[in-house]
Amino acid sequence: MNSKLLSLRSSLIACVILLPFIASLRAQHTTFSTTTNVVIVNVSVLDRNGRPIENLTKDDFELYEDGKFQKLQAVDLQRLNNAVLPDVHQTTEQPTSEPKGYNPDAEKAKTHSDLLSKYQDRRLMVLLFDFSSMQPAEQIRAKDAAVKFLSSQMTSSDTVSIMTYGNELKTLLDFTSDRDLLISTIERFRIGESSENASSADTGADSEDQSGQFVADETEFNIFNADLKLAALEDAARTLGQYPEKKALIYISSGIQKSGVDNQSQLRATVNTAVRANVAFYPIDARGLTALVPGGDATQQGAAGSNLYSGAGQRSLKENFINQQETLATLALDTGGKALLDSNDLTEGIRQVQHDFTSYYVLSYVSSNTAQDGRYRRIQVKLAPREATLRAKLDYRQGYYGPATFAHMRDVDKEAQLSQALLSENPVTDLPLAVEVDYFRLEKDKYFAPISVKIPGSALEFHGTGVKRATELDFIAEVFDARNRPAATVRDTIPLKLDQTTVGKVIQKSIQYDTGVTLTPGPYRLRFVARENGEGKVGTFETSFTVPDLAARKTLRTSSLIVASQRVPMSDQVGGVKNDKKLLSTDPLIQDGEKLVPNVTKVFRPGQNVLVYLEVYDPASPNSTAPTAGHAAVETTFALYRNNRKVFETRPLAATSLIPSRPGTLPICVTVPTTDLATGKYQAQLNVIDQAGRKFAFPQTEIAILAAPRVLQQTQQSSK
Repeated sequence: MNSKLLSLRSSLIACVILLPFIASLRAQHTTFSTTTNVVIVNVSVLDRNGRPIENLTKDDFELYEDGKFQKLQAVDLQRLNNAVLPDVHQTTEQPTSEPKGYNPDAEKAKTHSDLLSKYQDRRLMVLLFDFSSMQPAEQIRAKDAAVKFLSSQMTSSDTVSIMTYGNELKTLLDFTSDRDLLISTIERFRIGESSENASSADTGADSEDQSGQFVADETEFNIFNADLKLAALEDAARTLGQYPEKKALIYISSGIQKSGVDNQSQLRATVNTAVRANVAFYPIDARGLTALVPGGDATQQGAAGSNLYSGAGQRSLKENFINQQETLATLALDTGGKALLDSNDLTEGIRQVQHDFTSYYVLSYVSSNTAQDGRYRRIQVKLAPREATLRAKLDYRQGYYGPATFAHMRDVDKEAQLSQALLSENPVTDLPLAVEVDYFRLEKDKYFAPISVKIPGSALEFHGTGVKRATELDFIAEVFDARNRPAATVRDTIPLKLDQTTVGKVIQKSIQYDTGVTLTPGPYRLRFVARENGEGKVGTFETSFTVPDLAARKTLRTSSLIVASQRVPMSDQVGGVKNDKKLLSTDPLIQDGEKLVPNVTKVFRPGQNVLVYLEVYDPASPNSTAPTAGHAAVETTFALYRNNRKVFETRPLAATSLIPSRPGTLPICVTVPTTDLATGKYQAQLNVIDQAGRKFAFPQTEIAILAAPRVLQQTQQSSK
């Protein structure tokens, strides 16, 4: 395989490896296209007393994009009222009928000035129930609150849609004002139903199946990726973008946990999609007013060991709770909504939408900027000078990101696109990424931080004629220190030229890109951008990480805990930078010409081994009076826990030999077959005890064991 040679700093190494894991790809987004660049801007106009002004016309508004005057096509009024409907339990009156309107798809073929959909003069509200995050008691509380609102607090302008999220995002009911239908839909919820992410994956034909009916497996990217809920919210907002009116998405959940990979890019991408689609998030914490019980209550695992007495367990519990609510608050603040936290009356969060959504105007115009550059465009809306006496307050979105077409870009523009994606506050998530950052000590104040990036092969577009197919991957990684100064940069271009048979296998697998940087101890922030040059799909990723100062620790000093499923010869890399031996020796994961490939998604299939790797630094000598150079006495076991119970543990393994080329470094390697392990999620823990130094460490991570493919299961059953 040919590789494009690049000049890198001595602290960087990079390679791309084909992994024999089944790839995944997030659910396909629903897209909507138009023939012209029509921009919709919703404007609330309030008088000095905070009341909506409802008698303005198109001639009363002036709109500017990047300082240039834009001609308005239409200005339509959405007149909303807050007259509460009679209680459904106290009247037999039929629900108000749907307002007369027209289909927006049919309207695209007309030259009518009116751009409102059939929901004119309606307050569009979406109730999204995230069952994957709620316990049964919280599901009951959320269900009762929704029924209470619909029964006695719904107004004549409210039109409601119902969505759920368990394994996937589902629309159970489109926008309707039929209260009986809405209530009956919610009453049919099955309390306690909350599936694991692994069960939602598509387990199509096995990779050995010759039927040609292979479906890319989405399991790996659907288990420990903390972006799933945010991605579902992004999909919901994008779907709602077809309606020009304001939309309120009421997200009822028990918080969004910042576990696994904390991708800040996905959070910003969700917010930006909602802003473009004119969707405001109104998150509601279904837990209500919660008192944190020291040591944990009956629904969760309590603190163990010294954490129970030092307060570390209670502090971790509190920080975890705050992090869950922080994401909800961020979604609301950045989209113009409000979050309801620590309140037992969940209907308050829904009624807040009625208070915020008053009458407003829908302005539409065709942008005079025809550039397909994807850049941010600022919007300014004013009232005509003759309306200055109103002293009105205008509320509207301040701008939007223009469209971009990769095929029409020049090379210089393509390079600029990567740089802009790295610096932009508008992340792109068209190319799914999973990223892992670890650390290993090289010297006292020098650490190597390997960066592993996994991309599903099904997301790549190969082009070519004959038997050859090709694509190209561009990567930029930049690490910033605590003062937001660049600490390290990686820039790579990896060409992939494969035959047609190999391309078919790549689509069923994953591409893993590995690089690394040398850093000193401290907090850092990684921003990563990847682009496949077949269709120009871009993925951005951002996360914070810390390289600890192990010299200051009094406990056992260890590296990051690595779990992998294979070692790959460096000669088998598909494409990458051919570094000299000195650079390759920098990476502790490369030994004897083979690289231990971190399993970024922590997902293992039947027949694979779980390879565990950890380094212990400065272990005590087994003989304090006559120390033995290059030896230690460290005992280790690997255990798996499920539902707070230990279900598996290896026999004790003694680690005694230090690495000669790296003083004070003791490697620990454990191999665990998955043959006898049941499918499901586990809390994996490596128990490390320095017997001579009387110190210990118990690093943990989550892993998942998947069931065998159906084809393989049927073969095994028939053989029996």
